[in-house]
Amino acid sequence: MELKDCINFLLSASQNKVFKYFSKLLEEYEVTPAQYGVLNCLWREGQLSPKQIAEKLYLEAPTISGILDKMQKAGLVERSIDPDNRRNVLVVPTQKAEELRSGIEAATIELNEKVFDHLSDRDVEILKKSLEIIIQTDY
Repeated sequence: MELKDCINFLLSASQNKVFKYFSKLLEEYEVTPAQYGVLNCLWREGQLSPKQIAEKLYLEAPTISGILDKMQKAGLVERSIDPDNRRNVLVVPTQKAEELRSGIEAATIELNEKVFDHLSDRDVEILKKSLEIIIQTDY
């Protein structure tokens, strides 16, 4: 099989290219694309447990734990014990993260505009729907 026909290659190569561009856009905010994912969840949903964040981002718990450790050290999130269940941790964005929100969201819009620039509106919708189907499918 040619590489151009292998879905893993196509997804990996395109994701790598988008990741590098997004990383560059987020540099001034000292946030990584993975940290943006966490912040986006918290901005949209409010306080969440690490498990809930992992589920929303389709990541493993240890991966989220490492991301949250770095974010807490950078002053982007706070973790606290859930008063209703002392075995559960809750994560919230800090004031620093809230202050960065508009700039980070503008960088995300710029990313989408750049990536989708050469696609028609119909192609963008088909791509999004197709990727969502792949994400939702169990293999």
